[in-house]
Amino acid sequence: MTHAPHSDDLSRVIGSELPYLRRYARALTGSQTSGDAYAIATLEAILSDREVFEQGLPPKVALFKAFNRIWGSSGAPLSESQPASAIEAQTRLAGLTRNTREALLLQSIEGFTTEEVGTIMGLPGTEAEQLIRIARDEMARSIAGRVLIIEDEAIIAIDISAIVQGLGHEVTGIGRTRRGAVDLAKKDPPDLILADIQLADKSSGIDAVNDILGDLGDRPVVFITAFPERLLTGERPEPAFLISKPYTEDQVRSAVSQPMFFSSTETLGA
Repeated sequence: MTHAPHSDDLSRVIGSELPYLRRYARALTGSQTSGDAYAIATLEAILSDREVFEQGLPPKVALFKAFNRIWGSSGAPLSESQPASAIEAQTRLAGLTRNTREALLLQSIEGFTTEEVGTIMGLPGTEAEQLIRIARDEMARSIAGRVLIIEDEAIIAIDISAIVQGLGHEVTGIGRTRRGAVDLAKKDPPDLILADIQLADKSSGIDAVNDILGDLGDRPVVFITAFPERLLTGERPEPAFLISKPYTEDQVRSAVSQPMFFSSTETLGA
C-alpha cells in the first residue's frame, strides 16, 4: 500500500518544482497574473484533496498533471479585465489544434519526455508526440516578426540567430552590451527581444531590456539564463518566457514562437 507523503514532505517537494510550474503557466496564458492564478488554483486543489497529487509519479510530473486538470476543466477562460492583446491571443488560440501548445511547452520548455507529456495530459505518448509536431508547424506559420538578440557570446549569438531566422523571423541586430543593445533597438525597433541576463561589460540584459521598453513601449521579451530560479521568485514582475542555459534548439524555437503568437505589435506579419 502506498501512503501519501507527510504534509511537510509534500510542501517541500511541491516548493522545489513550483517556480517551473509558474513559468509554464505564464507561458501558457501569456500573462504572469493569469498564470499565477492557475498555479494557485492547482495548489489549492492539492491541499483540499491529496489524491490530486498522484502517487507513483515523479513529483514534477504529478504536479503538472494536477495543473493540467485545473487548466483543462476551466476551459482557459480570460476575465473581462484582461487587456485587448490577451483577448486577441485567445482568438488566435481558437484557430490552433486542441492541446498542441500545452504539449509543445511541456516538452520543449519544461523538458518532459513525450511519454511524460502524455501522462500529464492523459494521452498516449504517441499522441503527445503528434501534438508537438502539429504545434511546431502551426505556430511557426502563424506569425513572423523582427527579433533583437542581446547576447555577448559570439558563438551563442550566431546559433540563436540561425534558429530565429530558420523560423522565418528577421534578426535586427545582436547587442553585446547594454548600451549597444539600446542603440540597436532605437535604430531598428524589434517586435521581440531575446536577451541573455549577463552581458560582456558586466551589465545586465534585464536593464538593457527595461531601457528599450522605456524608449519603445511594451513588446514581448524572452530571457535566457543559467539560473532561472533567480528570476522565478514571485517577488517582482517576472518574464513570461524564460529558457535555461544550456538551451536546446527546440526550446529557442518554442520560446520565440510563443510570445510572437501573443504579441499585439502591429508590425508583426507585415
